[in-house]
Amino acid sequence: MSELAEAERIRLEPSWKERLGGYLERPQMRALAEFLRNEKRAGKVIYPPGPEIFNAFEHTPFDKVRVVILGQDPYHGPGQAHGLCFSVRPGVPVPPSLQNIFAEIERDLGLPRPDHGCLTSWADQGVLLLNSVMTVEQGRAGAHQNKGWEGFTDAAIEALNREREGLVFMLWGAYAQRKGKLVDPHRHLVLSSVHPSPLSAHRGFIGNGHFSAANRYLESRGQPPIDWSLPPRATLQG
Repeated sequence: MSELAEAERIRLEPSWKERLGGYLERPQMRALAEFLRNEKRAGKVIYPPGPEIFNAFEHTPFDKVRVVILGQDPYHGPGQAHGLCFSVRPGVPVPPSLQNIFAEIERDLGLPRPDHGCLTSWADQGVLLLNSVMTVEQGRAGAHQNKGWEGFTDAAIEALNREREGLVFMLWGAYAQRKGKLVDPHRHLVLSSVHPSPLSAHRGFIGNGHFSAANRYLESRGQPPIDWSLPPRATLQG
């Protein structure tokens, strides 16, 4: 059994382990584990830290998922990534893409911009904040693409598409939209737009209305809306 699989048996939240545990035994996941071990032996810094790689699953169990936001790979700066896409730890400067997400929430819902970028409260309400590639090398965006993560996160999305109904998928940018081909739009609400990156946000992300649309859909199905505001930084730990 690979070290990655060993770690998974400990760290992968039980409802997700039931559906994805077998995938960890596949050859491509063993190859990924070996790649990560070799990178660490070579002295490379990998984000997020090992115990936080699967935070998205830990905070949002399978049956609690209501909204899925897909990212590409983790932030690659020191202290930023903690296993939830687009999110940074309290006290870390809010990255530009997340600033644009907050700008659209302010425009769409009238909520004031928060004083931090930690999105844990979203995850705890059922927003799966999943990066397609779940690790990255410090200072090298995309360094771990095509190393095996994509199939694993595909399997997570396929399980949600197959076993759940009435989820909201927010697909921002071409990368996320390609992943969205795994989602049946007749069973789920699929919301697509350009990415919130500063390079594209003003070509359609600002003004997309995704946050109010998601809440209307959830409420139409008898569910409570997501509270897209964040608690003040002073109330957070760490």
